Amino acid sequence: MHCSLTPIHVIGGGLAGSEAAWQIARAGVPVVLHEMRPSRRTPVHSTGGLAELVCSNSFRADDPQTSAIGILHREMRSLDSLIMAAADAHKLPAGGALAVDRGQFSEFITGRIGAQPLITLIREEIDALPPESWDNVIIATGPLTSPPLASALGGLTGERDLAFFDAIAPVVHRESIDMEKAWFQSRYDKQGPAGTGADYINCPLTKDQYAAFVAALVEADRAEPHVLAEECADTPYFNGCLPIEVMAERGRETLRHGPMKPFGLTNPHAESAKPYAVVQLRQDNALGTLYNMVGFQTKLKHHAQLDIFRTVPGLESARFARLGGMHRNTFLNAPKLLDGALRLKAAPRLRFAGQITGCEGYVESAAIGLAAGRMAAADRKGEDFPPLPPTTALGALINHITGGHIAIIDAGPPSFQPMNVNFGLFPPLAPKVAGRRSGAEKGRARKAAISLRAARDLDAWRSLARAAE
Repeated sequence: MHCSLTPIHVIGGGLAGSEAAWQIARAGVPVVLHEMRPSRRTPVHSTGGLAELVCSNSFRADDPQTSAIGILHREMRSLDSLIMAAADAHKLPAGGALAVDRGQFSEFITGRIGAQPLITLIREEIDALPPESWDNVIIATGPLTSPPLASALGGLTGERDLAFFDAIAPVVHRESIDMEKAWFQSRYDKQGPAGTGADYINCPLTKDQYAAFVAALVEADRAEPHVLAEECADTPYFNGCLPIEVMAERGRETLRHGPMKPFGLTNPHAESAKPYAVVQLRQDNALGTLYNMVGFQTKLKHHAQLDIFRTVPGLESARFARLGGMHRNTFLNAPKLLDGALRLKAAPRLRFAGQITGCEGYVESAAIGLAAGRMAAADRKGEDFPPLPPTTALGALINHITGGHIAIIDAGPPSFQPMNVNFGLFPPLAPKVAGRRSGAEKGRARKAAISLRAARDLDAWRSLARAAE
């Protein structure tokens, strides 16, 4: 251990900040983790726990052979990720996805951070640029960065933070769902982490019910975000978390081919009549008493949510533990402002991690926190940190954030937008890798080959990183 070293400061105790602090301490370097909750609350957090999940409780697909996020899961596990350890310890049935009990997940991380002797947790808000004496800082304040700090960063960079709106989905009490109309099943009966193949509650709609549901969404009253009117005018939604009513406006069949798709599901109450659309609910806590409406992020007013969602067969008497809501996210124009080590070009002592960098998603945020923590620790110890190969999921994500995006345009609004990890971020394979297969078979082979290459290249990088220590 290097307890005589000057501490690294991490601002923000969300997924990215908690992961960064954990990685720094595991490298033997002292770290001070600053978290403003619970003394200062946010519009969406409800506890003072570290790494509190405020939207979905899903970490998405866990299979590294078929999904880019699954590759990222595998890489983080191999790099001693605290976030993945917590997720694996408190996983819930969710078909092929990795879903977690959000309360137990946060408690696990809060406990581990508190028990790590090299981490000092201070409950305070950092509302200005960190003192100059803090020469190695990670800012992981997330999409809800406090306005004073965001303003200070804007003054330092000369850029206004970009912003987008996203929304959270409603959560329903399980006992209030009518199981004489709904049923348990995962799409195509797929089993995943902690899953049985019957992990979702499915509520079917006929063609007429679906049409009425879509029409009601389009016409419903909506809540306005709590930001200034001039900030609303040009603020887009993140496409990975669109409100359900915005999707409905994009076309009558949009929802039916999105979160309400009926494919791979058979209604045991009416096997002869395939549902035209389906609302799925996923277990939200270990007790199985709460289920969230999958893909049903919304900015509808509460009375409209109650009226419309209770028209869904099986949810007529639904009682909601939480209704949907909306909040404003901020992120940097990272390809222009950050270098390849996630440092601010205008002030290299400041390194960024998590959603403020322009990555999107729980796992991606934590992954950037993992990389930033390891980079900061290597700097403090005077060690080299070999760049992560862009053929790995983590390297591909960092490459997108720090310069792999399309050319930066100085005149006019920047085109950089939040991004989940996906196969499009990986360098292409040599043409011969996928062979002469075609169609779906070729796609599966391509994903498997990308996954194999990522595993091989991460192993090589780990050997190189160990040699640099």
